[in-house]
Amino acid sequence: MQDQVNHIKNDVDNVEKVFKETSVGQAIIDFLEYKIIDFQYGSGEDTSQIVLKVKYLLLVILVMVLTTYVLRWVKKLVTRHMPKEDKVKFTTVFSFARWVIYIIVILIVFDSIGINVTAVFAASAALLIGIGLALQTLFQDIISGIFILVDQSVHVGDIIELEGKVGRVEEIKLRTTRAVTIDNKVLVIPNHLYLTNSLYNWTQNGKTTRESVSVGVAYGSDVKLVKELLLKAANEHELILKHPAPLVLFTNFGDSALEFRLVFTLNDSFQGVIPQSDLRFEIDRLFRAHNITIPFPQRDVHLYQTQPVLKTEQSETKK
Repeated sequence: MQDQVNHIKNDVDNVEKVFKETSVGQAIIDFLEYKIIDFQYGSGEDTSQIVLKVKYLLLVILVMVLTTYVLRWVKKLVTRHMPKEDKVKFTTVFSFARWVIYIIVILIVFDSIGINVTAVFAASAALLIGIGLALQTLFQDIISGIFILVDQSVHVGDIIELEGKVGRVEEIKLRTTRAVTIDNKVLVIPNHLYLTNSLYNWTQNGKTTRESVSVGVAYGSDVKLVKELLLKAANEHELILKHPAPLVLFTNFGDSALEFRLVFTLNDSFQGVIPQSDLRFEIDRLFRAHNITIPFPQRDVHLYQTQPVLKTEQSETKK
């Protein structure tokens, strides 16, 4: 057995020797041995050398291609029986993990071909610190995106309110969340804002939400009639749900008006401003028809006239 192994080794060495003796073979070998990067750093016993040849670069490319195909196969295998929503979340997290795997593979390949990765990091420590500071917000967005996907605080299709802006979530990426406002404008939200601000998820408990319209009437108005008219306006609107039924709250005795709030339920709160506007038009029409006044703020201003104070100067006579 050992003789056969030695025989095969001798044959390979002979083939390699013949290949090197040819002009084409020698050119290929010279090309593979060409040094792309060759420099030394450090001094004394800490001197290190980094050499990057063409063959090493081709090896790195080959390993990256193989890693890409393996990752695609793993992704396809894992997500084969996943629901569509879970598949989207896994794809987002996997896209981040894929780059981490690429970095690890490159470091392993560099170390296997003789490049001292630790020394490289030590030599470029200042540069890496600068890059880390510059990408601080990017990493913060990525970590926040992972938290969002893990705790499932926001889903695609949810209506959210953040910093006074309302939008329907269309896509959750690793760094940003894409939402569309009622004006069909795209709202790109950096994921770190979810951790630093209060987020209102309008539809986490369901698609139906409670909305309201406030109105004030003049003192002396028939409050029972006001309640009937408000309920009539709500019950006749096609977008307002009949169950639970709308209700009227007498909220306060205001400075200039009796304040009421009409509360109703919608199946699509994203379009809430439309029925609210319709209700205000209808309430104004009904109040005018029944002689109910919507007062404007009034203030009583009292003017007081003060008597001027006369100052007299006394002069002293010198004797």
